[in-house]
Amino acid sequence: MLAVAKDVLATAFAILAGASVWLVMSFVLAGLVHSFADPVGLQRVLGNRRISTLFKAAFSGMMLPLCSCGIIPIGLSLYYSGAYLGPTLAFMTAAPIINPAALILAYALLGPKIATIYALGGFLVSIAVGVAGNRFGGPELKMDVPESAVEARAAVRREPFPRRVLAGQRWGFLELGAMMSRYALVGMLLAGGIIALVPDAFIQSYLGNPGVLSIGAAAALGGVMHVCAVGHIPLTAALVAAGAAPGLAITFLMAGVGTNIPELVSIWKLMGRRSVLIYVGCMVTGAFAVGLFANAVLGSGFTPVFDTSGATLALRVASGLALEGIPEFAQYVCAAVIIGLAAYSWASNAPAALARLRRAEA
Repeated sequence: MLAVAKDVLATAFAILAGASVWLVMSFVLAGLVHSFADPVGLQRVLGNRRISTLFKAAFSGMMLPLCSCGIIPIGLSLYYSGAYLGPTLAFMTAAPIINPAALILAYALLGPKIATIYALGGFLVSIAVGVAGNRFGGPELKMDVPESAVEARAAVRREPFPRRVLAGQRWGFLELGAMMSRYALVGMLLAGGIIALVPDAFIQSYLGNPGVLSIGAAAALGGVMHVCAVGHIPLTAALVAAGAAPGLAITFLMAGVGTNIPELVSIWKLMGRRSVLIYVGCMVTGAFAVGLFANAVLGSGFTPVFDTSGATLALRVASGLALEGIPEFAQYVCAAVIIGLAAYSWASNAPAALARLRRAEA
Protein backbone atom coordinates (compact mmCIF):
# COMPACT_ATOMS: atom_id res chain seq x y z
CA MET A 1 0.00 0.00 0.00
CA LEU A 2 2.83 2.39 0.88
CA ALA A 3 4.56 1.65 -2.42
CA VAL A 4 1.34 2.37 -4.34
CA ALA A 5 0.90 5.65 -2.46
CA LYS A 6 4.47 6.64 -3.31
CA ASP A 7 3.88 5.82 -6.97
CA VAL A 8 0.70 7.90 -7.02
CA LEU A 9 2.42 10.87 -5.37
CA ALA A 10 5.46 10.60 -7.64
CA THR A 11 3.27 10.43 -10.74
CA ALA A 12 1.10 13.33 -9.57
CA PHE A 13 4.21 15.43 -8.90
CA ALA A 14 5.60 14.57 -12.34
CA ILE A 15 2.33 15.79 -13.88
CA LEU A 16 2.50 18.91 -11.71
CA ALA A 17 6.11 19.62 -12.73
CA GLY A 18 5.21 19.28 -16.39
CA ALA A 19 2.13 21.50 -16.14
CA SER A 20 3.35 24.02 -13.56
CA VAL A 21 5.23 26.23 -16.02
CA TRP A 22 2.11 26.48 -18.18
CA LEU A 23 0.02 27.30 -15.15
CA VAL A 24 2.34 30.04 -13.90
CA MET A 25 2.55 31.53 -17.40
CA SER A 26 -1.22 31.44 -17.71
CA PHE A 27 -1.65 33.19 -14.34
CA VAL A 28 0.60 35.98 -15.64
CA LEU A 29 -1.40 36.25 -18.88
CA ALA A 30 -4.72 36.07 -17.02
CA GLY A 31 -3.57 38.91 -14.77
CA LEU A 32 -2.70 41.03 -17.80
CA VAL A 33 -6.11 40.29 -19.32
CA HIS A 34 -7.73 41.28 -16.03
CA SER A 35 -5.83 44.59 -15.89
CA PHE A 36 -5.93 45.68 -19.49
CA ALA A 37 -9.11 44.16 -20.96
CA ASP A 38 -12.10 46.46 -20.95
CA PRO A 39 -15.08 44.47 -19.57
CA VAL A 40 -17.51 46.53 -21.62
CA GLY A 41 -15.54 45.99 -24.81
CA LEU A 42 -15.02 42.31 -24.02
CA GLN A 43 -18.74 41.81 -23.49
CA ARG A 44 -19.35 43.49 -26.84
CA VAL A 45 -16.94 41.07 -28.58
CA LEU A 46 -17.51 37.79 -26.68
CA GLY A 47 -20.65 38.51 -24.66
CA ASN A 48 -23.16 37.09 -27.12
CA ARG A 49 -24.31 33.84 -28.74
CA ARG A 50 -23.47 34.64 -32.36
CA ILE A 51 -21.72 31.92 -34.35
CA SER A 52 -19.19 34.48 -35.57
CA THR A 53 -18.22 35.05 -31.95
CA LEU A 54 -17.48 31.34 -31.55
CA PHE A 55 -15.21 31.45 -34.61
CA LYS A 56 -13.34 34.43 -33.15
CA ALA A 57 -12.92 32.64 -29.82
CA ALA A 58 -11.71 29.41 -31.46
CA PHE A 59 -9.22 31.24 -33.70
CA SER A 60 -7.93 33.17 -30.68
CA GLY A 61 -7.38 29.92 -28.80
CA MET A 62 -5.53 28.40 -31.76
CA MET A 63 -2.91 31.16 -31.57
CA LEU A 64 -1.82 30.27 -28.03
CA PRO A 65 0.69 27.41 -27.61
CA LEU A 66 -0.75 26.31 -24.27
CA CYS A 67 -1.90 22.95 -22.96
CA SER A 68 -5.32 22.41 -21.41
CA CYS A 69 -4.13 23.17 -17.87
CA GLY A 70 -2.51 26.40 -19.00
CA ILE A 71 -5.44 27.70 -21.02
CA ILE A 72 -8.06 27.30 -18.27
CA PRO A 73 -6.99 30.32 -16.17
CA ILE A 74 -7.02 32.56 -19.25
CA GLY A 75 -10.45 31.26 -20.24
CA LEU A 76 -11.73 31.86 -16.73
CA SER A 77 -10.36 35.39 -16.83
CA LEU A 78 -12.35 36.01 -20.01
CA TYR A 79 -15.44 34.40 -18.49
CA TYR A 80 -15.22 36.44 -15.29
CA SER A 81 -14.80 39.57 -17.42
CA GLY A 82 -18.08 39.08 -19.28
CA ALA A 83 -17.50 36.49 -22.04
CA TYR A 84 -20.40 34.07 -22.57
CA LEU A 85 -20.06 30.39 -21.74
CA GLY A 86 -20.05 29.27 -25.39
CA PRO A 87 -17.14 31.44 -26.58
CA THR A 88 -15.23 30.64 -23.39
CA LEU A 89 -15.56 26.88 -23.93
CA ALA A 90 -14.67 27.22 -27.64
CA PHE A 91 -11.55 29.19 -26.69
CA MET A 92 -10.50 26.65 -24.04
CA THR A 93 -11.09 23.72 -26.42
CA ALA A 94 -9.18 25.05 -29.44
CA ALA A 95 -5.95 26.03 -27.67
CA PRO A 96 -4.75 22.64 -26.38
CA ILE A 97 -5.86 20.65 -29.44
CA ILE A 98 -4.76 22.79 -32.38
CA ASN A 99 -2.15 25.23 -31.08
CA PRO A 100 0.89 25.94 -33.33
CA ALA A 101 3.23 23.53 -31.52
CA ALA A 102 0.75 20.66 -31.74
CA LEU A 103 0.02 21.23 -35.44
CA ILE A 104 3.70 21.43 -36.42
CA LEU A 105 4.42 18.19 -34.62
CA ALA A 106 1.29 16.48 -35.99
CA TYR A 107 2.16 17.25 -39.61
CA ALA A 108 5.74 16.03 -39.08
CA LEU A 109 5.02 12.81 -37.20
CA LEU A 110 1.50 11.82 -38.29
CA GLY A 111 1.64 12.96 -41.90
CA PRO A 112 -0.58 15.45 -43.75
CA LYS A 113 -3.64 13.19 -44.01
CA ILE A 114 -4.04 12.40 -40.30
CA ALA A 115 -2.84 15.86 -39.24
CA THR A 116 -5.35 17.62 -41.51
CA ILE A 117 -8.24 15.53 -40.18
CA TYR A 118 -7.00 16.16 -36.64
CA ALA A 119 -6.79 19.94 -37.22
CA LEU A 120 -10.16 20.28 -38.93
CA GLY A 121 -11.79 17.94 -36.42
CA GLY A 122 -10.34 19.92 -33.50
CA PHE A 123 -11.64 23.20 -34.91
CA LEU A 124 -15.12 21.83 -35.61
CA VAL A 125 -15.33 20.24 -32.16
CA SER A 126 -14.35 23.60 -30.63
CA ILE A 127 -17.23 25.28 -32.46
CA ALA A 128 -19.59 22.45 -31.46
CA VAL A 129 -18.63 22.84 -27.78
CA GLY A 130 -19.31 26.56 -28.04
CA VAL A 131 -22.69 26.03 -29.72
CA ALA A 132 -23.68 23.53 -27.01
CA GLY A 133 -22.54 25.91 -24.27
CA ASN A 134 -24.68 28.71 -25.69
CA ARG A 135 -27.65 26.41 -26.27
CA PHE A 136 -27.72 24.43 -23.03
CA GLY A 137 -26.10 26.83 -20.58
CA GLY A 138 -28.36 27.86 -17.72
CA PRO A 139 -27.50 30.44 -15.07
CA GLU A 140 -23.83 29.93 -15.90
CA LEU A 141 -24.33 31.13 -19.49
CA LYS A 142 -23.04 34.52 -18.40
CA MET A 143 -21.14 35.46 -15.28
CA ASP A 144 -22.71 38.62 -13.88
CA VAL A 145 -19.95 41.13 -13.34
CA PRO A 146 -20.90 43.38 -10.40
CA GLU A 147 -20.96 47.08 -11.11
CA SER A 148 -18.47 47.58 -8.30
CA ALA A 149 -16.05 45.20 -10.01
CA VAL A 150 -16.42 47.06 -13.32
CA GLU A 151 -15.75 50.35 -11.53
CA ALA A 152 -12.75 48.86 -9.75
CA ARG A 153 -11.35 47.59 -13.06
CA ALA A 154 -11.91 51.04 -14.59
CA ALA A 155 -10.07 52.63 -11.67
CA VAL A 156 -7.13 50.25 -12.17
CA ARG A 157 -6.93 51.17 -15.86
CA ARG A 158 -6.46 54.82 -14.86
CA GLU A 159 -3.43 53.90 -12.75
CA PRO A 160 0.14 54.17 -14.07
CA PHE A 161 1.28 51.20 -16.15
CA PRO A 162 3.42 49.50 -13.43
CA ARG A 163 0.56 49.64 -10.93
CA ARG A 164 -1.85 48.18 -13.48
CA VAL A 165 0.51 45.28 -14.10
CA LEU A 166 1.01 44.73 -10.37
CA ALA A 167 -2.74 44.81 -9.67
CA GLY A 168 -3.37 42.31 -12.43
CA GLN A 169 -0.68 39.94 -11.18
CA ARG A 170 -2.05 40.18 -7.65
CA TRP A 171 -5.45 39.07 -8.99
CA GLY A 172 -3.95 36.49 -11.35
CA PHE A 173 -1.96 34.75 -8.62
CA LEU A 174 -3.60 35.43 -5.26
CA GLU A 175 -7.22 35.15 -6.40
CA LEU A 176 -7.62 33.18 -9.64
CA GLY A 177 -4.28 31.38 -9.30
CA ALA A 178 -4.92 30.36 -5.71
CA MET A 179 -8.35 28.92 -6.55
CA MET A 180 -7.04 27.15 -9.66
CA SER A 181 -4.02 25.72 -7.87
CA ARG A 182 -5.96 24.01 -5.12
CA TYR A 183 -8.36 22.39 -7.59
CA ALA A 184 -5.52 21.49 -9.97
CA LEU A 185 -3.62 19.71 -7.19
CA VAL A 186 -6.65 17.59 -6.35
CA GLY A 187 -7.12 16.75 -10.02
CA MET A 188 -3.45 15.87 -10.45
CA LEU A 189 -3.62 13.48 -7.51
CA LEU A 190 -6.58 11.76 -9.18
CA ALA A 191 -4.77 11.65 -12.52
CA GLY A 192 -1.64 10.34 -10.80
CA GLY A 193 -3.69 7.52 -9.29
CA ILE A 194 -5.09 6.51 -12.67
CA ILE A 195 -1.73 6.61 -14.43
CA ALA A 196 0.11 4.84 -11.60
CA LEU A 197 -2.45 2.04 -11.44
CA VAL A 198 -2.72 1.66 -15.23
CA PRO A 199 0.84 1.29 -16.62
CA ASP A 200 1.84 2.89 -19.93
CA ALA A 201 2.71 -0.49 -21.44
CA PHE A 202 -0.83 -1.72 -20.79
CA ILE A 203 -2.34 1.41 -22.38
CA GLN A 204 -0.03 1.23 -25.39
CA SER A 205 -0.76 -2.45 -25.98
CA TYR A 206 -4.52 -1.83 -25.99
CA LEU A 207 -4.37 1.35 -28.05
CA GLY A 208 -2.09 -0.42 -30.48
CA ASN A 209 -4.66 -3.14 -31.11
CA PRO A 210 -7.85 -1.61 -32.51
CA GLY A 211 -9.48 -5.02 -32.42
CA VAL A 212 -9.31 -5.01 -28.61
CA LEU A 213 -10.16 -1.39 -27.82
CA SER A 214 -12.95 0.30 -29.74
CA ILE A 215 -12.93 3.94 -30.80
CA GLY A 216 -15.60 4.65 -28.19
CA ALA A 217 -13.44 3.19 -25.44
CA ALA A 218 -10.46 5.19 -26.72
CA ALA A 219 -12.55 8.36 -26.46
CA ALA A 220 -13.55 7.49 -22.90
CA LEU A 221 -9.97 6.60 -21.93
CA GLY A 222 -8.59 9.81 -23.42
CA GLY A 223 -11.29 11.78 -21.64
CA VAL A 224 -9.97 10.85 -18.18
CA MET A 225 -6.23 10.74 -18.87
CA HIS A 226 -3.82 13.66 -18.58
CA VAL A 227 -2.53 14.04 -22.15
CA CYS A 228 -0.49 16.88 -23.65
CA ALA A 229 -0.56 17.14 -27.44
CA VAL A 230 3.15 17.91 -27.81
CA GLY A 231 4.12 15.10 -25.45
CA HIS A 232 1.73 12.46 -26.82
CA ILE A 233 1.83 13.06 -30.58
CA PRO A 234 5.11 11.06 -30.80
CA LEU A 235 3.40 8.22 -28.87
CA THR A 236 0.40 8.43 -31.21
CA ALA A 237 2.70 8.36 -34.25
CA ALA A 238 4.43 5.26 -32.88
CA LEU A 239 1.07 3.56 -32.34
CA VAL A 240 -0.02 4.33 -35.90
CA ALA A 241 3.32 3.10 -37.26
CA ALA A 242 2.86 -0.09 -35.23
CA GLY A 243 -0.51 -0.73 -36.86
CA ALA A 244 -3.09 1.14 -34.79
CA ALA A 245 -6.09 2.38 -36.75
CA PRO A 246 -5.56 6.09 -37.53
CA GLY A 247 -9.06 6.96 -36.33
CA LEU A 248 -8.47 5.31 -32.97
CA ALA A 249 -5.21 7.24 -32.53
CA ILE A 250 -6.87 10.55 -33.43
CA THR A 251 -9.75 9.86 -31.06
CA PHE A 252 -7.45 9.06 -28.14
CA LEU A 253 -5.26 12.10 -28.80
CA MET A 254 -8.13 14.56 -29.28
CA ALA A 255 -10.14 13.40 -26.26
CA GLY A 256 -7.04 13.22 -24.09
CA VAL A 257 -5.69 16.64 -25.08
CA GLY A 258 -9.06 18.38 -24.79
CA THR A 259 -9.99 16.96 -21.37
CA ASN A 260 -8.13 15.93 -18.27
CA ILE A 261 -9.05 15.53 -14.63
CA PRO A 262 -7.30 18.65 -13.23
CA GLU A 263 -9.01 20.78 -15.87
CA LEU A 264 -12.42 19.22 -15.28
CA VAL A 265 -12.18 19.69 -11.52
CA SER A 266 -11.37 23.39 -12.04
CA ILE A 267 -14.26 23.91 -14.48
CA TRP A 268 -16.64 22.07 -12.13
CA LYS A 269 -15.71 24.26 -9.18
CA LEU A 270 -15.48 27.61 -10.98
CA MET A 271 -18.00 27.35 -13.83
CA GLY A 272 -20.50 24.79 -12.62
CA ARG A 273 -21.44 21.16 -13.12
CA ARG A 274 -23.46 21.79 -16.28
CA SER A 275 -20.43 23.40 -17.94
CA VAL A 276 -18.40 20.24 -17.29
CA LEU A 277 -21.13 17.99 -18.68
CA ILE A 278 -21.43 20.10 -21.83
CA TYR A 279 -17.67 20.24 -22.25
CA VAL A 280 -16.95 16.54 -21.69
CA GLY A 281 -19.99 15.33 -23.60
CA CYS A 282 -19.12 17.35 -26.71
CA MET A 283 -15.41 16.57 -26.53
CA VAL A 284 -15.77 12.81 -26.17
CA THR A 285 -18.61 12.59 -28.72
CA GLY A 286 -16.72 14.82 -31.16
CA ALA A 287 -13.50 12.83 -30.79
CA PHE A 288 -15.46 9.63 -31.41
CA ALA A 289 -17.04 11.10 -34.59
CA VAL A 290 -13.71 12.36 -35.92
CA GLY A 291 -12.16 8.93 -35.31
CA LEU A 292 -14.94 7.19 -37.24
CA PHE A 293 -14.57 9.70 -40.07
CA ALA A 294 -10.78 9.17 -40.22
CA ASN A 295 -11.14 5.40 -40.46
CA ALA A 296 -13.81 5.74 -43.14
CA VAL A 297 -11.77 8.17 -45.24
CA LEU A 298 -8.31 6.65 -44.82
CA GLY A 299 -9.46 3.02 -44.98
CA SER A 300 -7.70 -0.14 -43.89
CA GLY A 301 -4.95 0.31 -46.48
CA PHE A 302 -3.58 3.45 -44.85
CA THR A 303 0.22 3.68 -44.88
CA PRO A 304 1.75 5.51 -41.90
CA VAL A 305 3.98 8.49 -42.60
CA PHE A 306 6.96 8.82 -40.30
CA ASP A 307 9.74 10.98 -41.74
CA THR A 308 12.49 10.99 -39.13
CA SER A 309 14.36 13.93 -40.68
CA GLY A 310 11.21 16.06 -40.74
CA ALA A 311 10.32 14.86 -37.28
CA THR A 312 13.66 16.02 -35.90
CA LEU A 313 13.19 19.53 -37.31
CA ALA A 314 9.58 19.70 -36.13
CA LEU A 315 10.55 18.51 -32.67
CA ARG A 316 13.08 21.34 -32.38
CA VAL A 317 10.58 23.96 -33.55
CA ALA A 318 7.75 22.59 -31.43
CA SER A 319 10.03 22.36 -28.40
CA GLY A 320 10.78 26.04 -28.72
CA LEU A 321 7.09 26.90 -28.98
CA ALA A 322 5.97 24.55 -26.24
CA LEU A 323 8.84 25.36 -23.85
CA GLU A 324 9.79 21.69 -23.63
CA GLY A 325 13.40 22.67 -23.01
CA ILE A 326 12.75 24.43 -19.69
CA PRO A 327 15.26 23.23 -17.05
CA GLU A 328 14.01 20.94 -14.31
CA PHE A 329 14.94 23.56 -11.74
CA ALA A 330 12.48 26.02 -13.29
CA GLN A 331 9.79 23.34 -13.38
CA TYR A 332 10.33 22.59 -9.70
CA VAL A 333 10.23 26.29 -8.81
CA CYS A 334 6.92 26.68 -10.67
CA ALA A 335 5.60 23.51 -9.01
CA ALA A 336 6.50 25.01 -5.63
CA VAL A 337 4.60 28.18 -6.61
CA ILE A 338 1.49 26.12 -7.42
CA ILE A 339 1.73 24.22 -4.13
CA GLY A 340 2.26 27.48 -2.25
CA LEU A 341 -0.76 29.10 -3.90
CA ALA A 342 -2.89 26.08 -3.08
CA ALA A 343 -1.72 26.22 0.56
CA TYR A 344 -2.50 29.94 0.65
CA SER A 345 -6.01 29.27 -0.68
CA TRP A 346 -6.67 26.47 1.81
CA ALA A 347 -5.35 28.59 4.69
CA SER A 348 -7.50 31.56 3.62
CA ASN A 349 -10.59 29.38 3.51
CA ALA A 350 -9.85 27.47 6.72
CA PRO A 351 -11.64 29.89 9.12
CA ALA A 352 -14.85 29.83 7.07
CA ALA A 353 -14.66 26.02 6.78
CA LEU A 354 -14.21 25.66 10.57
CA ALA A 355 -17.14 28.00 11.18
CA ARG A 356 -19.35 25.88 8.88
CA LEU A 357 -18.21 22.74 10.71
CA ARG A 358 -19.05 24.21 14.10
CA ARG A 359 -22.49 25.28 12.88
CA ALA A 360 -23.10 21.78 11.53
CA GLU A 361 -22.06 20.22 14.84
CA ALA A 362 -24.30 22.62 16.74
